[in-house]
Amino acid sequence: MRRYVALLWLLLIPVSAQANTVASVLPDAELRGAATYRFLGFPLYKARLFTPSGAPLDWSKDFGLELQYMRNLTQYDLVEGTMREFARVGAPLPVRDQLTTCFNDVRKGDRYTAISNGQNKISFLLNGRRTCTLSHPQIKSRFMGIFLGDNTRSNSFTRKLKGE
Repeated sequence: MRRYVALLWLLLIPVSAQANTVASVLPDAELRGAATYRFLGFPLYKARLFTPSGAPLDWSKDFGLELQYMRNLTQYDLVEGTMREFARVGAPLPVRDQLTTCFNDVRKGDRYTAISNGQNKISFLLNGRRTCTLSHPQIKSRFMGIFLGDNTRSNSFTRKLKGE
């Protein structure tokens, strides 16, 4: 029985550790919604939105977005994909060099967490370790809007992620 309890405890640690990652930077943060993003039917990542007290998304308040990758991706894939999305939903942003600092290669199971700090900063953590803080006017709405905005690649994904 003791062995069973110990195993169960070990299985729960990663989930609580990730919630604690967001809460350590964003006190009061609670899970609001979750969704899996698929491309051509294949899952690319699981996303979780953390808002103050789990309240509906309010762009005027800070929040966290966690992506757990379901496949390996290179730093180049992450940077170029983000730059393409910036261009798709608005004007390109001059943040490629900052993104290269923020993003590293990811392997299946890795988690990137983006946590806003006002309208002009986002901190990135990879598996709980801070990689950078991205600074640019309105970066919160531009970056987070890729996943949570009105012009995302999947409206159903966005609704689930927002907990709607």
